[in-house]
Formats: sequence, structure tokens, C-alpha cells
Amino acid sequence: MLVSVVIPAYNRGAMLRRAVASVLEQTHNRLELILVDDGSTDKSVSEIEGWADSRLWIHRQQRQGVSAARNAGIARARGDRIALLDSDDEWMPDKLERHLDFQEESGVAVSQCEETWIRHGRRVNPGLKHRKRAGWIFEASLELCLISPSCVMFTRSFWEDVGPFRADLPACEDYDLWLKAGLRYPFGLLPRSLVRKYGGHPDQLSRKIIGLDLYRIYSLLDILRRESLSGRQRRLVRDNLSLRVRRYTRGCLKRDKPEEAERVRRLVAEAVSV
Repeated sequence: MLVSVVIPAYNRGAMLRRAVASVLEQTHNRLELILVDDGSTDKSVSEIEGWADSRLWIHRQQRQGVSAARNAGIARARGDRIALLDSDDEWMPDKLERHLDFQEESGVAVSQCEETWIRHGRRVNPGLKHRKRAGWIFEASLELCLISPSCVMFTRSFWEDVGPFRADLPACEDYDLWLKAGLRYPFGLLPRSLVRKYGGHPDQLSRKIIGLDLYRIYSLLDILRRESLSGRQRRLVRDNLSLRVRRYTRGCLKRDKPEEAERVRRLVAEAVSV
């Protein structure tokens, strides 16, 4: 079975070489690796152009953000399965082989594996709130994203149903997509660590974006407007939305931004009153 692997990249230096190598060295070698260069200004992507592997090809585009880069890569994918890898992470050599076997045996359309967290060169244990779940994970995913992009694999039909990532969100695009997917699909979980997830470096997106709750607010508003929810689900979304609005507006007031706090309050009040 052909697996399409998509890596979005922007100025990742040596980390990108590590990620690419971890894909091309997989024990399941029937794959294509689509590396999307999202307007890099360093040499990280150009240094990989010389790699002699017909399974690797590079798509270049002007800087548009990680969502647009992932969408562009998936749009060019030919595989029956699609797997994502962040450019600062790496896979274990048997990741694809074991993940494919798991999906074939379980019959799920989307699943992820466990991962090992590395921070500043040391292994750390994720908190209990980050524990990965299996099954219908929508409610558990309201508070925070429980799907790691580097760990996930899905079928083409799954993507055609729930994609693409929202390119208008500069962050929390994964929270948005996986939350909506959780309304329609149960998620499988392969209980084996097959990914090394690296963090703590200064160009990590979650460290550069301030006020992440704003983008989660936008996502929850979109769910209220567009998705078919049960009464319980609608109550839970509204409760979570109220919590995030209180948190975000409190932060705005601390930073002396009362106009932004009022803008978001009004936006949400108008949406939930419909």
C-alpha cells in the first residue's frame, strides 16, 4: 500500500534533515514523501534537494503558514493512506509498518500512535491531561488538542470528508480539524511509541504565538454555526467557549487592550444568541 507522507517546512535547519531521513529509512518503503517548502529563507530545504531518492519530491510555495503547507502537500498526495510529520520531529524506523498493520486490523479511518517527548535534549513525561485517547474523543478534545500531527495517519476518504486545515488560523489549526473530525469518526490508538517529538526550541509555533485561546474561540464558534451537535455537545461547546472568552479577555485587560476584549465578547455574544 502506498503511503503519502507530508512534511511542511519553514527554516528548520538540521532538524529537517533528521525528519526526512526518518521517513526515507522506514521499513515500509512503498511511500512518497512530499516536502512542502513554505517560503524558507535558510538552506534547510535546498540542502535536501540533492538527496538521491525518487520517493522524495519538493513543492515550493510562498510563505502561507503550516495549514496551507499541509493542505498543499495532501492535495498532491497519491497514496491510499496519508501520514503527517512535523519538520522538527522524527519517526522510529518501523512507524509506518506498524501503523499500517494496526489500521488494517482495527479498520479505523484515522489513528495515531504514542510518542516520546524530548525537551532540551532530555526525555520528559507528558502530563495526565495530554494522555492520548481512543474512540469518540470529541468531548475530551474540547479543552486541548489530543492528536499529535506527527503521530497521525488517515485514509483518503477521511480527509475528503473532514479536510482541509483552516488556513485562516495562524495557530490551533490542528485543534480545529481534529475536534471537528471527532464528531464524525472514532480515533484509533496504537499503544506504542513510534515518534520522537522534540520541543523547547525558540522557533516552535506554540512558543511564538501569544493568545492561542483566540484561535480556539474562532474554532468553537465555527463548530456552533456549522456542525450538527447533540444537545449535550452544544452545551459543552458553549461552556468551553465561555471559559476561553473569560480567559482571553482577562489577558487582554492585563495587557491594556480593552478594545480587543470587548470585540471578542461581542463576537461571541452575537454568535451564541442566534
